[in-house]
Amino acid sequence: MSADHHDHDIAPIPLPQLSDDAVVQIHDFIYHFLDLFEARYGDQIHRYYDELSEHSMIQSDLPLDTDDPPF
Repeated sequence: MSADHHDHDIAPIPLPQLSDDAVVQIHDFIYHFLDLFEARYGDQIHRYYDELSEHSMIQSDLPLDTDDPPF
């Protein structure tokens, strides 16, 4: 499948033809809604991803030798 987001023929969801004005209004609405959503739930979203990244980090059980220079 092409990575070109302008390839309308292979869109997984069929979308109707819209006027330029309608497209811009919907686009602006989606961005405004996303801003409102992130303002309300942003802390939870960041907390989720922070916790997810902490769990995926590999932590060594070996003690660090702070007297040994890195080079």
